[in-house]
Amino acid sequence: MDPTLYKATLAAGPRHSVGLQSDGTVIAVGDPKHGQCKVEDWRNIVAVAAGSYHTLGLKSDGTVVATGSNQHGQGEISNWREVVAIVAGCAHTLGLKSDGKVIASGDNHYGQLEVSGWRSLQRSV
Repeated sequence: MDPTLYKATLAAGPRHSVGLQSDGTVIAVGDPKHGQCKVEDWRNIVAVAAGSYHTLGLKSDGTVVATGSNQHGQGEISNWREVVAIVAGCAHTLGLKSDGKVIASGDNHYGQLEVSGWRSLQRSV
């Protein structure tokens, strides 16, 4: 899958909003208390996601960047590769890889990271 085909151009956390601009940069407004609005240096982004206190960006090369709170490990995505879609929960992050496998990081208090058996998921356009 080509990650440039799937663009989440807007995302909203409880206290911040994120927008993907046509040039691949990102803007964010709202409560910056946890650093979730520090996206001014992001480039080559094709999709965005917003959790409670963290923000994610999917880069055109299939890697993911994160900013904001990492209190529960929700920003531990530095080794993620071949990602085609991202979503952010309250304190967790999910990624869909090009092979259909789902990866996760962050808070698992309610079992929300128990996705290791998820395979062959499709990304809707």
